[in-house]
Amino acid sequence: MDLTVVAYVIYLLISVALTIWVARTLSRNGRVFLADVLRGNDKLADAVNHLLVVGFYLVNLGFVTLYLRNGGAVGDTRGLFEALSVKLGVVLLVLGVLHLGNVYVLNKIRRRGLMEREQTPPVPPQGWTGPGSGPWAAPAAPKV
Repeated sequence: MDLTVVAYVIYLLISVALTIWVARTLSRNGRVFLADVLRGNDKLADAVNHLLVVGFYLVNLGFVTLYLRNGGAVGDTRGLFEALSVKLGVVLLVLGVLHLGNVYVLNKIRRRGLMEREQTPPVPPQGWTGPGSGPWAAPAAPKV
C-alpha cells in the first residue's frame, strides 16, 4: 500500500476523533455558560448548544476533508510523520480558532445581557409621590 494513502487514513482517523472529542467537550462544558448567557432558559440553551455543535462539526469536518489532499506524495516513514504533523497541527489550530471565536461571541452576548439586567431596577416602581411628600418635604403644621 502506498504511504500517501496510509497518511490519508491516519490523518482522517485522528482528525475525526479530535473533532468529536473537542465538540463533545465544548458541548458538555459550554452548556452551563449558555444557560447563563440566556438567563437560565434551559431549553433555549440546549437548542443553541446543539446548533453550535452541528455548526462546529460541519465547519471542521469540511476543513479536514478539504485539507486532505493539500501536500505532496509521501515517500518514506519520515515523510509520513512530517506530513501528519503538519496536517494535524493545522487541524488543531483551526479547532482552537473556532473555539475562541465561539467563546468571544458568547461572551459579547453575555456582557450585553448583564448590562441590560443592570439597567432595570430590582424592584418595580410603586407609584408617584406628590410634591409635598417624601423625606425632603417640610413637616406638616400641627392641627389644632
